[in-house]
Amino acid sequence: MNLLDIVGPVMVGPSSSHTAGAVKIGLVSRKLMGERITDAEIFFHGSFLSTGKGHGTDRAILAGLLGYGVDDPVIPHSFEAAEKEGLHYTIKGIDLGEVHPNSVKMYLTGESGKNLEIVAASIGGGRIQICELDGLTANFSGDYPTLIVHNVDQPGHVTEVTSMLAHKSVNIATMQLYRKSRGGDAVMVIECDQEVPKEARSWLAHLEGIVKVTYLSIAGE
Repeated sequence: MNLLDIVGPVMVGPSSSHTAGAVKIGLVSRKLMGERITDAEIFFHGSFLSTGKGHGTDRAILAGLLGYGVDDPVIPHSFEAAEKEGLHYTIKGIDLGEVHPNSVKMYLTGESGKNLEIVAASIGGGRIQICELDGLTANFSGDYPTLIVHNVDQPGHVTEVTSMLAHKSVNIATMQLYRKSRGGDAVMVIECDQEVPKEARSWLAHLEGIVKVTYLSIAGE
C-alpha cells in the first residue's frame, strides 16, 4: 500500500474516480497519440454517464486530452480551453456491456491525421486501466513506459520485440499477449522499467508483419 491508496491523489475536482481518473485517462490517451489531438468523439458509460456531469467528468477528460494534469486549475475551464486550442469534440452516452461502470470509449484524431480508438476505465483513487486499443484488448495502468505492438499472429514477432528490448537494456515489467484468432490480428502489451528509445520503436514499426506500434512515454517524450 502506498500513500495514494490512503489519501488519494492531489487533484482539482470533487472525485478521484470521476474527476482525477478522467483527467488521467485523457492525458494517457494524448501521450499514446503522441501528438496534439484535434478531434475527439467521447462516449461515457455507466456511472461516468449518469453522474459524471455533476463531478465534472466531461471537463476532466477534455483537460487530459489537452495535456493538463490532475492538479491543474484549467480543469474547470477545459471547455473554453478546448475551443481556444482547436480541439473539436462531442460527448455522448453508450452502453459498453459488462465493463467497469466508470468507463469511456473514445475515437481520437491527431493533427497529422493519426487515429486512435481507446476504451478505458477509472478504477478508483485516481488509478486507471486502459482496456482496449484499436479494438484489441490491451490492459495496462499507464504508470509505466508501455509498448503496444499490433502484429499479424505469426511466429517470431515476440522474439523480435523482446530481443530488441534486451539489446537496448530495457527490462520488461509485465508482458501480455492477445489475439483475435489464430493467424489473425494480435497485440503485445509490454510495460517496461525504462523508456524505449525512439529509434528502436521506429525500427520495430518497419518490420514485416508489424501493423502498428503505439507507445506511452512516462518521461513526457
